[in-house]
Amino acid sequence: MSVPINHPNIITCKAAVAWGAGQELVMEEVQVSPPQPQEIRIKVVSTSLCRSDITAWESGSIFPRIFGHEAAGIVESVGKNVTEFAEGDHVLTLFIGECGKCRHCASAKSNICQELGLERRGVMHSDQGTRFSIKGKPIYHYCGVSSFSEYTVVHSGCAVKVSPTVPLEKICVLSCGVAAGLGAAWNVANISKGSTVIIFGLGTVGLSVAQGAKRRGAAQIIGVDTNLEKCKKAKVFGVTEFVNPNDYNESIQQVINQITSGGADYSFECIGDTGMITTALQSCCEGWGLTVTLGVPKAKPQIAAHYGLLLSGRTLKGSLFGGWKPKSDLPSLVEMYMKKEIHVDEFITHNLPFEEVNKAFHLMREGKCLRCVLHMPQFLSGFQVGKDLSSGPSGSCQEMDESNSMSS
Repeated sequence: MSVPINHPNIITCKAAVAWGAGQELVMEEVQVSPPQPQEIRIKVVSTSLCRSDITAWESGSIFPRIFGHEAAGIVESVGKNVTEFAEGDHVLTLFIGECGKCRHCASAKSNICQELGLERRGVMHSDQGTRFSIKGKPIYHYCGVSSFSEYTVVHSGCAVKVSPTVPLEKICVLSCGVAAGLGAAWNVANISKGSTVIIFGLGTVGLSVAQGAKRRGAAQIIGVDTNLEKCKKAKVFGVTEFVNPNDYNESIQQVINQITSGGADYSFECIGDTGMITTALQSCCEGWGLTVTLGVPKAKPQIAAHYGLLLSGRTLKGSLFGGWKPKSDLPSLVEMYMKKEIHVDEFITHNLPFEEVNKAFHLMREGKCLRCVLHMPQFLSGFQVGKDLSSGPSGSCQEMDESNSMSS
């Protein structure tokens, strides 16, 4: 790992660059421009791999690009008009921001900021330019974060300050997947005590939904997955029953309806398969059954469902980042983690040095991890890196394709 070289306000550092769809990432020396007005430049300490990174890497059209959006780090410098942050502040990155001024930020009904919402074009919100380059060639951003780099630049509205006592190597996973699942259970579905919950797909997001449902007092939390290895792990997060569709001759919705005596109160689609949305709706009870979809589909993004499913009183809702207003609400989740009120460490099944980013991609594509956290050894003193460490319930886990609430 090279030591960053400072030129006049430009940092040269290592970054994992994707040059094309599905191509292995290449460690390159990139130039990181100084932060522009309302921006901050962050020294990335730890960053985790999310399924949405995989989806965009496999099927995206914007390259060359630096992926990564679940990250924690330290502010290296600030641009003009930035008053909220100072050099040395510890921060979490946010793939959707919060300006605090637009109609959506002012409304309790939305968390999709009109100014700093989901960035899809690979450029910064402020000037539609990039802050990365290689020998003058622009390198594009991902979700306004691009944390697979030793240094990155984000809009100040796309980061939130945390206490220096909070372990950055752990809380990076709160930047997206874990928070998305918890919020889907608490904010979007507003799960009630004593209810029945069905979760399709027990990856990071699905298991986060499970622990959110458990904390709300759900009486029955049924996890649906084809991997038997998930059963023990799912119980740690609150799943009371495990259903493997391959074990039945009947359709899974018929099985669920039998188990729940007519359908669940809530169902969650956490796979990223639009065809599964109909199954989730059919697994809900008539009258008040609510289905929440969080997955990012790899193909066939259109949803098709019989109108009768909705006419009978069922509801379908989408969830982006669990309905959290990122800057306003994420500190409360960090506080809950520090008080040991929510599981976070248990999602981290692999700790890897940044140079092994491609290994992390392979592990997730093969379904052998929940969250791989990549560490910048020179920035993270005192933490053992350089080999695969387990901090979750077991050394590794296998999961269905998981996704989070982002669009890719």
